[in-house]
Amino acid sequence: MIDALARTDGVARTDRSFADLTTLRIGGTPAATLVCSSPAAVATVVGTLDRAAVPLLVVGGGSNLVVGEDVAGLVAVVLAPGRGEDAAPVVDTTTGTVTAFAGEVWDDLVAVTVAAGLGGLECLSGIPGSVGATPVQNVGAYGAEVSRTLSRVELYDRTTGTLDWVDPASLELAYRYSNLKFTGRAVVTAVEFRLTTDGLSAPLRFGELARRLGVGADEDRPRRPVADVREAVLALRRGKGMVLDADDHDTWSAGSFFTNPVVPDAAARDAVIAAVTARCGADVAATMPCYPAGEGFKLSAAWLIDRAGFTRGWQVPADDGGTGRAGLSTKHTLALTNRGGATTADIVALATAVRDGVRAAFGVTLVPEPVWVGVSLPE
Repeated sequence: MIDALARTDGVARTDRSFADLTTLRIGGTPAATLVCSSPAAVATVVGTLDRAAVPLLVVGGGSNLVVGEDVAGLVAVVLAPGRGEDAAPVVDTTTGTVTAFAGEVWDDLVAVTVAAGLGGLECLSGIPGSVGATPVQNVGAYGAEVSRTLSRVELYDRTTGTLDWVDPASLELAYRYSNLKFTGRAVVTAVEFRLTTDGLSAPLRFGELARRLGVGADEDRPRRPVADVREAVLALRRGKGMVLDADDHDTWSAGSFFTNPVVPDAAARDAVIAAVTARCGADVAATMPCYPAGEGFKLSAAWLIDRAGFTRGWQVPADDGGTGRAGLSTKHTLALTNRGGATTADIVALATAVRDGVRAAFGVTLVPEPVWVGVSLPE
């Protein structure tokens, strides 16, 4: 069956481990790897494997996956950029509509939209991964989220075996979440965005980026040329080791590993402030980032990790089973990195130590952002 699928138009077979397919560079070797370069190829491969009850994992850029070592029963279905002129993203500079196959490299698509003078994706520059992963995660950075620009999403429904465009509202998009994220009920095969056409960015919402672009405190809904914003975002991300570079182990990561926690109400927020005050002092507690989020408050995972005593480059001590193969980024404590030769167990140990340390210090349980396959954090 695998060999027959590999002869399908738009499908190729390759022998690669998940260490080759993920940006954390960890994980075992699947039973087979099938590379799909069109929505039709995805539908054929996933549908055939599902009907045969063969376990599978759909992989795009592999930038948001933590994969276990024992995955020999899985088939990896890799979404890769399409080939030829007909496979290129479709960009309409009059309407601002942009359509792309799910396997396209995300940052390549952002670059195309910026070059076309379209606004809305520029703050998401430099994020690793594929186009198809962006609605699944509701990818966001620097005050922007994909949900604000999504027009339609094409899905292969694994229950019905159909390929259809759906309204983004049906995906229940929220902070780093969609109802596709943990269910596997459907595979994103293409995405359509509706962007602005005046050459200016979406209103800048994030202080660090706004400062870099010289936004004045008195500016209301400030906007800047999309190319300037992309350049500034890439510079900020490079400074944090958040732009992929094979020679930089700080980029051997899954990006921001923990989501920013949201506490439910003012009482919970005040309890965290009290814990920070007890550990770090009132002056430090006064600087704690805290933003309204519905009825609750969003905190900064990176800030809590720092104040819990986890410094840049921190590794699990050897006395506690640390191997030296995994550690926090030397540039940014929110990234857990493979320092070379790390196993999934090394990343699990590091993530567990950070999560448990923050919980012990401040009573806040950090939640990992990546999808876990064949492995999980201990409770």
